Amino acid sequence: MTQQLAVTLRTWSRRPASQDAALAFAMLAILVLVNDPNAIVRQLAGDPAGDGRGVLWWVATVPAVAGVALRRRRPLPMLAVCTLSAVTHMAQALPLMIVDLGVPILLYTVATRYERAVSLTALAGLLLIATSLSLYHALAASPVRGLPEAFQAVTALPTAPVTAPPAGTDGVHLVGRQAWNAWSGLPVLGSALVASWAIGSGSRSRRAYLDELHAHAQDLERERDQQAALAVAAERGRISRELHDVVAHGLSVMVIQAQGGGAALDNRPADTRAALEAIVKTGRDSLADMRRVLAAVGEVDDTWHPQPGLAQLSTLLDQVRRAGTPVRLHVEGTPAALPSTVDLSAYRIVQEALTNTMKHAGTGARADVVLSYGETEVGIEIVDDGRSAAESDGGGNGLRGMRERVRLLEGRLATGPGPRGGFVVRATLPIRGHDA
Repeated sequence: MTQQLAVTLRTWSRRPASQDAALAFAMLAILVLVNDPNAIVRQLAGDPAGDGRGVLWWVATVPAVAGVALRRRRPLPMLAVCTLSAVTHMAQALPLMIVDLGVPILLYTVATRYERAVSLTALAGLLLIATSLSLYHALAASPVRGLPEAFQAVTALPTAPVTAPPAGTDGVHLVGRQAWNAWSGLPVLGSALVASWAIGSGSRSRRAYLDELHAHAQDLERERDQQAALAVAAERGRISRELHDVVAHGLSVMVIQAQGGGAALDNRPADTRAALEAIVKTGRDSLADMRRVLAAVGEVDDTWHPQPGLAQLSTLLDQVRRAGTPVRLHVEGTPAALPSTVDLSAYRIVQEALTNTMKHAGTGARADVVLSYGETEVGIEIVDDGRSAAESDGGGNGLRGMRERVRLLEGRLATGPGPRGGFVVRATLPIRGHDA
């Protein structure tokens, strides 16, 4: 029961609406516990009852909290609500509190959800409001409440109070022994708004970039699936052609020989014996050709070109080196001509093992390829010194393909991490008994 409750809470906490509601509740809790707005309003009003300003302050505050909770559902309307709330607070000459952070939070949300033209328009509107409020406080000869005094542009004057600014002061209003600059507090408010917009706009750009990469990956995945489907169709056609050209021809010869042997059974026993020998030889040849066809299942090659073998191994190694993975080739024993199925499978095993090295071994990995020729079998060993990231349990498609090839040739295969790190692929393929 406790585990189910924990899972439910975890699922609930991951929802955007739940996160926004939690943020709004946290702001409200901090506001009540830390700011104590009722005491601040009563103190500034000079009246224990608050002169009704406390009620107005809460009337403006509650919609701002709701705006933060609904910021992802209606960003622009909620930004207008939070802005109106902050303007109401500042118009009452009350200090800025935690709830007024709803304005930059909503501006950030707008910048992440809307086009740059819309978010820039919202930023310009908020800067205009901040400029107007700052000018209002300057003309009223009061600092912007809630900002540190270090950000309030004040000049001490030895003169007596003056009711009108002297000529040439350009927006500096003299009150008592202080002069409050007309743009007092604007740098702080403007910087906070610009920073919120910049962070939101950067987040939107990054998300757009990631969405573009995701869409590109999906396109590549669809293209891969299409190519795979085309490859399957081409493979089926190739197998059908080979079966018709090789196996069907052999079966036809066997049927004709059987018919002729049956007709000569009574009168020409020697001809019947020759026909049976021809049937046996044709059957063996057809079985060998059938093995060739089945051994190539899963591979997609151009049937109009010869299939690759170990003779083309140097070209493969050059391609791997050009891709950035150093690889060395060692040949033990005397190279001999291999049956076509063994030659193709050996080449593909080396190719897949080096492909896994390039994909999983990491930067700077090196590989060694060892070919060992014997009288009855050929050994293949590919060793790299990179990270052992390939699936040693056969979970990768490449390793499964290797095992299928070796199984069809009745050979042996061992894969796994090496004793000194890296990954090792060892295969042994029999040379005789597969093409004749």
